[in-house]
Amino acid sequence: MPRSRVAVLRTGPATVLSDYRRLMHLAGYRDVLDPATPLLVKLNLSWTKYFPACSSQPWQLEGVLQTLADDGYSPSRIFPVENKTVVTEPWAGARNNRWLPVIRRFGLEFLPLTEVEWIVYRFQSPLLRLNQIFPEGIEIPAIYPGKNILHLPTVKTHGHSTTTGSIKNSFGGLLKEVRHYAHKYIHEVLVDLVMMQKELHPAVFTVMDGTVAGDGAGPRTLEPVVKDYLLAAADSVAIDAVAARMMGFDPMGIPYLRMCHDRGLGTADPGQIEIVGESVEGVDFGFRAKRSLVIWGDQMLRLGPLRFLEKIALHSPLMVWAPLASNLYHDCLWYPTVGRAKIGRFRRTKWGRFLDERYGGGP
Repeated sequence: MPRSRVAVLRTGPATVLSDYRRLMHLAGYRDVLDPATPLLVKLNLSWTKYFPACSSQPWQLEGVLQTLADDGYSPSRIFPVENKTVVTEPWAGARNNRWLPVIRRFGLEFLPLTEVEWIVYRFQSPLLRLNQIFPEGIEIPAIYPGKNILHLPTVKTHGHSTTTGSIKNSFGGLLKEVRHYAHKYIHEVLVDLVMMQKELHPAVFTVMDGTVAGDGAGPRTLEPVVKDYLLAAADSVAIDAVAARMMGFDPMGIPYLRMCHDRGLGTADPGQIEIVGESVEGVDFGFRAKRSLVIWGDQMLRLGPLRFLEKIALHSPLMVWAPLASNLYHDCLWYPTVGRAKIGRFRRTKWGRFLDERYGGGP
């Protein structure tokens, strides 16, 4: 059986857009994504506000769309999409993260998944958890079945799942706002998402940005760290495993990656993955996954000593307090203080200057 291939490149602001093209070709994307099949470009919006390493970078989006355009992919078959959560709003996020001008430059329209029809889809795969979490049926966007999908995650840690990447990015597209119910069983749910995508999409491809990677209490309250890496692959498990290894984690020790590997859904064992482009031998960012105050509280209610309050706090009309508390903490407390200081330091880096010069200033 051929080994999974992950392309890795070093980059910098002067060459990043052309490097994305070289990366995608190294990973063999044209052998995976048929230009005749409509393509969903699934962005990653972890925060409505811009915060480095948190959401898809504008140069990541531009590099990918430029490559597709150069290689003859019709704009009429490309659909940039993203969903909302209880704490994010897609249109505001697309503006703040500088996606909209890039999308429009290529003759495309941003398509929030809040504005499309959702249908109940009966999956044939033996899902581990989602059928139990949503016994009335799993709703997915009606536009998903039959289309290819290209994920645009970033390299970062996550307080629930240790790392987040290609697989976790599908979480935001395949499940509605109530997907926070899945946090209690996050690793099994991520395995479910891999199986679901294999049913829905003829092909899945991922282009991951690690120019600025996120350490610590992800996916939002991160420490942005300049790393200058790009990754791409057709195997979502393999690219997440390589990114995890580069961050300093044992991929086979992360439950969702190990479960996917053991079920033959992808390759998580670094020894079975072919790296093309830049060697990652000895690369270790030394990252550590931490929990933000909000994720810590969520886990206390779902899995910890406060779980006797889970139903009334998170599965009743009182649930409105949770997104309100999260928004107050993240947007009104952390971002204007700790976050703004981190952004200030980032803006003095080469990537911060590139952001301002090419995509415009702002918070």
